Amino acid sequence: MFAVIMAGGKGTRFWPRSRERMPKHLLDILGERTILRETVDRIRPLVPADRTLVVTGRSHAAEVIRQLPEIPPANILIEPVGRNTAPCIGLAALHILSRARDEVMLVLPSDHRIGDDAAFRRILKAAAAEAAQGDRLVTIGIRPTGPETGYGYIEQGAPASTLGSEGVYRVRSIREKPPREAAERYLAQGGFSWNSGMFVWKAATILAAIERFLPDLNRGLTRIREAIGTEREEAVVAETYAGLQAISIDYGVMEKAGDVLVIPGEFGWSDLGSWDALWEVSPKDADGNAVRGEFIGVDTADSLVHSPGKAVALIGVRDLIVVDTGDALLVCRRGRSQDVRRVVEELERRGRKEYL
Repeated sequence: MFAVIMAGGKGTRFWPRSRERMPKHLLDILGERTILRETVDRIRPLVPADRTLVVTGRSHAAEVIRQLPEIPPANILIEPVGRNTAPCIGLAALHILSRARDEVMLVLPSDHRIGDDAAFRRILKAAAAEAAQGDRLVTIGIRPTGPETGYGYIEQGAPASTLGSEGVYRVRSIREKPPREAAERYLAQGGFSWNSGMFVWKAATILAAIERFLPDLNRGLTRIREAIGTEREEAVVAETYAGLQAISIDYGVMEKAGDVLVIPGEFGWSDLGSWDALWEVSPKDADGNAVRGEFIGVDTADSLVHSPGKAVALIGVRDLIVVDTGDALLVCRRGRSQDVRRVVEELERRGRKEYL
């Protein structure tokens, strides 16, 4: 099978560490390796380097190639402009079909944290076995641990398969990010998973679904398909991509398709969507502080300090996020890091490109 790593996005909620020139998936926020490097290493026992494709933007392509020297340069697919996940997945599926037919493709974001790699690969193998059986769209659900309002929800229907030991269910509905009351109701009702944004299907299957549900996008992809492998490919992609319909695969296909399956998984997943999410998954000292860099805490608890290049001292505080990058300093209350994007928006309004 093939793997497709979606390495786009700006990671604005990880400002000031994440910037336009170096977004969070290219950074070593979690440890010594970058998040992208960890993502590729995690699937290596399942998918070899020559069958791993990475879709990224033009401004990040050189850094992706530097970080992943084992991936053939032809497998680094460059989007001239970001158009959300449906065009990204469609472009990758075209390239896979140009090399092989009837092949399963794993579609994975580049910026997730997985705590149990072996369990994760086991779920992916089960999903691939399901997708190989026919024209099935398989998604990976995450067993919810609380009424999160920042994730979409997948409602499980009847059991769909006995191929392996993992539970496989038909999808009854996909609900976008709900208000808290609805999220609490889903958890009380049971049978719901968080939408992880990870998918498994045959390349031909997802392209047929795009043709059915997103005809405008399909017309653009058809023009690109005819040019793949020719000297016109780069020019046709450049001419066509900006005009492609900008839509997520969830809205565009998954919410409309009939034969969708979900496999709920438990493997220590986090979408690493914010500094708060990083605090949640990070090791902590006896006072609940997650620290990177030199830190002196006096009566300080339950805080995140991310300052690899500068000593930080905190006195008499708790529930803070402190991030220092030399040219910028972020201090916010833990629980408010979703609002970091508002800082980025204000910097954009002021034209302060040096901080973006």
